[in-house]
Amino acid sequence: MDVPPLIGVSTYLEDEAGWGVWTMPAALLPAGYPALVRAAGGLVAMLPPDAPERAGAVVARVDGLVIAGGPDVEPARYGAERDPRTGPPAPARDAWELALIDAALSLGTPLLGICRGMQLLNVALGGTLVQHLDGHTGGTGVFRSHPVKPVPGSRYAAAVPEESAVPAYHHQCVDELGRGLSVSAQADDGTVEAIETAGEPWVLGVQWHPEMGEDTRVTRALVEAAATRGRRCFG
Repeated sequence: MDVPPLIGVSTYLEDEAGWGVWTMPAALLPAGYPALVRAAGGLVAMLPPDAPERAGAVVARVDGLVIAGGPDVEPARYGAERDPRTGPPAPARDAWELALIDAALSLGTPLLGICRGMQLLNVALGGTLVQHLDGHTGGTGVFRSHPVKPVPGSRYAAAVPEESAVPAYHHQCVDELGRGLSVSAQADDGTVEAIETAGEPWVLGVQWHPEMGEDTRVTRALVEAAATRGRRCFG
């Protein structure tokens, strides 16, 4: 029996988290992410923040990579002044996840960026972000469902060919595209909802949160790309 591909998912550090009788620092990942990867046929490895210089060694040990959602990217990373509505910085996480993205692109590892992960992908390739927009959350701590339209002929459209409703929670989005990226889905208001590279490696970013829904097609496409790469490299 073939071994399912191993998908690394970035996590984040919290100074204080509580469970049982304990309150202490923890590396966290919402349970929807590993559930989504498992439902799509992959095995999950949680990747807590580490020294950026170790990212290459980490990515070399997985078949695919997911950069999870989370806080706003530090505007200095894309040469912008901080908007008052931009959230608190997360410099250690920015550095670690940008290093993971760089390693995945260098090694040809299939990569899926989710929400913040899509924005970081754009920044890693020299793009910029809009620091605030309205209408893409359902309120504080509430996801909003809205339709996205695939761009015909795109990698995203190959996985999800029809317009579909997605669970969204973001107040930032892609502005100028990074090098080698193209738009592969948009919302009705024109917001860029998915970006991707052409050819190999398999690289896709989505602005919504598939781990909060039941549609596994995007993640299944990642897992299939990771399995194909694994067979080509090691089979």
